[in-house]
Amino acid sequence: MSAEMQNYPRLDPSQMRLVGSRSQEGFEQAMWVCQTPFGYRRTAELFRPAGAGPFPAILYIHWYEPESRDSNRSQFVSEAVEFAKLGVLCLTVETLWSDPDFFMKRTQADDERNSVEEAVNLRRWMDFLLAQPGVDAGRFALVGHDFGGMYGALAGALDQRPSHYVLMAATPRFADWYLYLPKLEGQAREAFIRQMAPLDPITHVAQLAPAPILFQFGDDDFHVPQERAAEFFAAAREPKEMRMYSSGHGLNDESTADRKDWLKRQFGL
Repeated sequence: MSAEMQNYPRLDPSQMRLVGSRSQEGFEQAMWVCQTPFGYRRTAELFRPAGAGPFPAILYIHWYEPESRDSNRSQFVSEAVEFAKLGVLCLTVETLWSDPDFFMKRTQADDERNSVEEAVNLRRWMDFLLAQPGVDAGRFALVGHDFGGMYGALAGALDQRPSHYVLMAATPRFADWYLYLPKLEGQAREAFIRQMAPLDPITHVAQLAPAPILFQFGDDDFHVPQERAAEFFAAAREPKEMRMYSSGHGLNDESTADRKDWLKRQFGL
């Protein structure tokens, strides 16, 4: 495990810049830019309920599906708005895979370094969200789909502040996806699998306990077949729950309704 991920530089408020905000009915919506420790910037949108709190909090980490228009922070905006109106502080964040072409631009030589940086960046977004006035740090959920669930599990194992997790259509090993392209064969392939193994979500998911985890999978998911889903679920500790839906990798409306209901019950809303 990288010392950089474990001993990451905490977020300094001076590294955050408010781009703009607007008041909506029952909440405020604000766009923020963060200077990362790696020389680039990332954006996030904060949905703050009206009132003084205490507010539960949700960190949303989107999926990667370049052919979909919501393969970015927009995936969870409507859900964040709904929860903000219920009194939950929500943050939707930009990631490495917010760029639709990121997968084609990267190579296996990039993946370990990119993964270390992403874990650090997610921990800094935790810093930002939990530093908000009125937040209830004891009710803090991390919700991630696809890469969002995988990197969310990695970041959460390093930084156990989340009290709840929803991991959606996440595969247990980074090599499951990073070996799609470019193609590697033989010893080069095996060496890459070994290189990424210390970062794999399945290596760390047991460390999320005692936080409850809701796993959500599709029964017709090309990327995460049911055998992988079962293996990932088995590696986690109680309390945990797995729900399988009649869907592909994008899941479906039933999964959305289940996730919302589960979070509401966990938060006592």
